[in-house]
Amino acid sequence: MFSQKKETDANSSQIDLAKIPHHIAIIMDGNGRWAQARHLPRVAGHQQGMETVKKVTIAASKLGVKVLSLYAFSTENWKRPQSEVSFLMNLPIKFFTKFVPDLVEHNVRVTVMGDITKLPEKTRIAVRNAIHDTEQCTGMVLNFALNYGGRDEIVRATTDMVKDVQDGKLSSMDITEKTMSQYLMTAPLTPYEDPELLIRTSGEQRLSNFMLWQVAYSEFVFMDEHWPDFDGESLKKAISIFQHRHRRFGGLKNK
Repeated sequence: MFSQKKETDANSSQIDLAKIPHHIAIIMDGNGRWAQARHLPRVAGHQQGMETVKKVTIAASKLGVKVLSLYAFSTENWKRPQSEVSFLMNLPIKFFTKFVPDLVEHNVRVTVMGDITKLPEKTRIAVRNAIHDTEQCTGMVLNFALNYGGRDEIVRATTDMVKDVQDGKLSSMDITEKTMSQYLMTAPLTPYEDPELLIRTSGEQRLSNFMLWQVAYSEFVFMDEHWPDFDGESLKKAISIFQHRHRRFGGLKNK
C-alpha cells in the first residue's frame, strides 16, 4: 500500500525538543516474530513487549509528548488462537499491577479507547483501576487501544450522530469534520486527538484498521525493529525522521 523510500538515517541527537510531536501513535508489531527468531513461544514476545511499553512510555514522557497512543489489541485479534488471546487479556492486568506506580511517579495518566465491555471481567477491572489511579496525573496521556478497530469506531460515531439527529440534539446540516471528530473515541484527547506521527514497528507497512480517521495527515514512519527491540533511542530516531519531513497538509510549502 505504501511506497518505501530510503530516508536519511536521522541522528537522534539532532532532535529539536521544541518540535516534538504532541501526539504519537504506535502500532506495536512483531512480538511473535521476535519470539520465534529466538525459538521461544509467541507469548514470550508479548511478555517482553510489555516491558517495552514501560520504557517507551517513560521516554516519550521525558521528551514532552502530550499523548502516546498504543495499539494493544484490535477487534480482529480475537481470531488468534484462544491460548494467545487469553495471555493477551492477562497482560493489562500484569502491566497495570506492576507499572501503575511508575506511571504515577512520572505523572502519566492512563486512558483507554475501544469496546472494553467485551473484555474479560478481570481485565476490565484492571483497566478501570488504572484509569482511576492515574486520573489526577497531569502529564502525558498514555492512551491504550483495547478491542479497538478504526472502522468499528467510525460506525459507532455515525450511529450516535444519527441517533442525536433523530432526537433533535443535532441537525444534519451541522455535521462537519469537526462534528465527526467529537463523536470519535479520541474526542477526550482534544486538542491532541489526531496523531502527528504514526510509528509501526517490525517493517510492515499498513494501518491494520488503526485510527483510520485520525491519521489523515499523520506522518508515517515504518521501522524494522520488532516491538520488543524498540526503545527510547528508537523513538528518538522516529521523531528525528518526522522532524525532517515537510508537512504541507495538501498545500504548498512556499507560496
